[in-house]
Amino acid sequence: MKIAIIGAGNVGGALGRRWHEAGHDVTFGVREPSSEKCKDLEGKMEGIEAAVRGAEIVVLATPWDAAEDAVRTCGDLSGKVLVDCTNPLRPNLAGLTHGHDDSGGEQVARWATGAKVVKAFNTVGFNIMENPRLEDRRAVLFVCGDEDGKAAVRLLSDALGFETVDAGPLERARILEPFALLWITAAYRMGLGRDFAFSLIRRDG
Repeated sequence: MKIAIIGAGNVGGALGRRWHEAGHDVTFGVREPSSEKCKDLEGKMEGIEAAVRGAEIVVLATPWDAAEDAVRTCGDLSGKVLVDCTNPLRPNLAGLTHGHDDSGGEQVARWATGAKVVKAFNTVGFNIMENPRLEDRRAVLFVCGDEDGKAAVRLLSDALGFETVDAGPLERARILEPFALLWITAAYRMGLGRDFAFSLIRRDG
């Protein structure tokens, strides 16, 4: 697949590296393609609009406070799958800016008119994305959003090693973003650290 990743931080870098290793055509859309921070990323570097233009799938992997500007800089996203990896976090991890009757994912969809928006890769840390298998169990990754978009995202998620679970339409991001805040709180405030993930346990029979 031709994938454009918007954002060159930890999340974008981890996903891009894994998908590049799997043989996907990965391009990072960044404001300064020649900047020093981009030198170690696995994939091509282009300006944001240029990276998006040739992509089948666009991955939004910016901090929340940069998300609106990044989406608007993408240009026309009509018909493209837009994977929203963001969480609408308040400063200092004090909570979420959206919740209950709205979500960051739905806000992204309002900015990205015509895109097939899927919420995914927002409930685990980038280190888990690099290796989603812990003690011989697969980390679970919930996705929600556009039906066609979810089919494409499932292929990418399964290939990384996640147990991918369809959580329904995009409004379920109202659940998944607080779920992400639980992981963040446990990692940074409850002392669990980053090297853990949630998984599903099923009763036999």
